[in-house]
Amino acid sequence: MNETLVIIPTFNEIENLESIVGRVLASVDADILVVDDASPDGTGELADDLAARHPEVHVLHREVKDGLGGAYLAGFAWGLEHDYWALVEMDADGSHRPEELPRLVEQLIDHDLVLGSRWVPGGKVVNWPRRRELLSRGGNLYARLALGIDVRDSTGGYRVFSAAALRRIDLLHVASQGYCFQVDLLWRALERGLRVVEVPITFVEREHGESKMSGSIVAESLSLVTWWGLRRRLAAIALFLRHGRRLRSVRALSHRMLPPVRP
Repeated sequence: MNETLVIIPTFNEIENLESIVGRVLASVDADILVVDDASPDGTGELADDLAARHPEVHVLHREVKDGLGGAYLAGFAWGLEHDYWALVEMDADGSHRPEELPRLVEQLIDHDLVLGSRWVPGGKVVNWPRRRELLSRGGNLYARLALGIDVRDSTGGYRVFSAAALRRIDLLHVASQGYCFQVDLLWRALERGLRVVEVPITFVEREHGESKMSGSIVAESLSLVTWWGLRRRLAAIALFLRHGRRLRSVRALSHRMLPPVRP
């Protein structure tokens, strides 16, 4: 068994799966877990065939399709149960280049969470329409401002977690299921003081199949990030008020304890 597990969620990715599995196996010493949500196009059966041909490939079949977050949580649980050291999030459509994975895994030696970033110097996207790039940049800027985090690409899905980091994150209470799942995990990691680093990647738009992005996913992301930002500010105000009262009490006590001033 390898120390690294690459988790690849799938739903109707029969045109992409064999290619991405082959590229991963050629790029890095890792095992692969395909998490298939009962794809009607035969992706699950193809995954089983790949597993029969490659001992590094494993398949987790799920009967209920409950979003990207649910698939990754199931994959994390499987990976932690099997004692992997590094757990990787990777799309099945080829947009995350497996050839860049060794650079990401290498950074895990000194960090707890490694983000493949499109929006740091050296990162880029290929074959994206201008509208989609503006939407992604705007969403990430909004998350930075709302949450007060110094991360350029909080929504990206090409990531490497250490097993220890995932055990410190409260995965049982992660409620987000769409692409906001990525912001959710990052936010939890930062709240717990984990060491996070962004590494530039080249994101390539898929050639086959359709993107899973939808208006409801965008709406979920905006509403949750807004709520987390408000909660953060309310907590800061409560902390300020509590310490402010304590400071005033200390000052009053100190004043009472001072010796009287002689004329």
